[in-house]
Amino acid sequence: MSEIKRVAMLFAGGPAPGANSVIGTAAYAFLNAGIDVIGVKHGYSNLIDFDASQPLVEGKHYISIKQENLSHVRTSPGIIIGTARSNPGKLVSSPEHLQDPERTAPLQRVYNALRSIEVDALISIGGDDTLKTANKMKLYQDTLPADAKRMPVVHLPKTIDNDYMGIDFTFGYFTAAEFLAGEMRNLNYDAAAGQSYFICEAMGRSAGWLAYGAAIAGEACMVMSVEDVVGSLRLEEEYTAADGTKSTRTIMNLDKVVERIVKMMIKRENLGHPYGVVVIAEGLAEYLPQKYLQGVTRDDHGHIAVADVNLGKMLADLVSKAYTAKTGKKRKINGLQLGYESRCAPPHAFDVMLGSQIGVGAFRALVEKKMNGVMVSVSGQLELNFVPFEELVDPATLVTKVRYIEAESDFHRLARFVETIVED
Repeated sequence: MSEIKRVAMLFAGGPAPGANSVIGTAAYAFLNAGIDVIGVKHGYSNLIDFDASQPLVEGKHYISIKQENLSHVRTSPGIIIGTARSNPGKLVSSPEHLQDPERTAPLQRVYNALRSIEVDALISIGGDDTLKTANKMKLYQDTLPADAKRMPVVHLPKTIDNDYMGIDFTFGYFTAAEFLAGEMRNLNYDAAAGQSYFICEAMGRSAGWLAYGAAIAGEACMVMSVEDVVGSLRLEEEYTAADGTKSTRTIMNLDKVVERIVKMMIKRENLGHPYGVVVIAEGLAEYLPQKYLQGVTRDDHGHIAVADVNLGKMLADLVSKAYTAKTGKKRKINGLQLGYESRCAPPHAFDVMLGSQIGVGAFRALVEKKMNGVMVSVSGQLELNFVPFEELVDPATLVTKVRYIEAESDFHRLARFVETIVED
């Protein structure tokens, strides 16, 4: 018998293939153990402004998941409980803030909302920002009076970016990489027919896993991500913040990036291939010189709206001009943003298996092992591991640690072997 009688699941951030594999399998495991399962609709958005005078409404703010709701869910695309980017931990950026009632008020409202429907445990599914929030929900409850009800929190890692510390691969990554690779293979034929180029901007805000995976599988002729902003491609820029303080930030040497792409184009022409697909990770937008980011908005987590930058088109325009200046010739170069269309693609078998094991991991962590404040991880032959939040989140800043592609790692070198090599 478990002390948990009712568990809530919520999904936050961008969608990922295999989301319903996680949700459906987790729900199935809890229901088989006689535990009620609540699916909170659209992340924290229905909880963050909770007012006890306006109770949560079943069907509108949450759903009760039953066995009959789970037929064929595990392999279906989309997210049966929806998602959103609301951030109840936005005002908490250090442990000291947890003692400030104003800063923790959104977390308290989320806690009160879940307790109002008698939730005993919380499962959060999402990316690194959602992991930060899960950690803050756990830490907030640690500050409650000794006799207050505490809901253990377990986090399930989700991102097509695959930039998570503590797990080898996140569910949805391989499906998204294959989906984008398929588009790139089609674009290669288009490029060959018209002797042109496509510069494809792939998702991947913090690291280049998706860009690299899609480029390798999609036979791109070059791939570049934030990990490649080194050596001659790296510069430091001084800028003045809104409060007047001066700071220094790392930026990419845009002239050198453009020069490298033009060199690659010329080399391919000499090899008899005057066409190709170049893949760049959207996170490179964060490394643009400040003048390119003027007026670009930021979300609740402080990230710039990379879609508004349209880095692929920007680079296509710069490369086109540089190529003409270098060769005296013109060549059509198209900039495309890819990614959204991959996030709700039907999951591949591996992502269904991985997502299902992660969903089962939530049950095993909460019910079998009675854990709190852990992330479910899978390694090897889908072996379950449980990683404490404190190993994933900086205890001083409460910020998660990003997993980059390691320079000169075998995966990083693989891309160099299969692309058109250009010497600096």
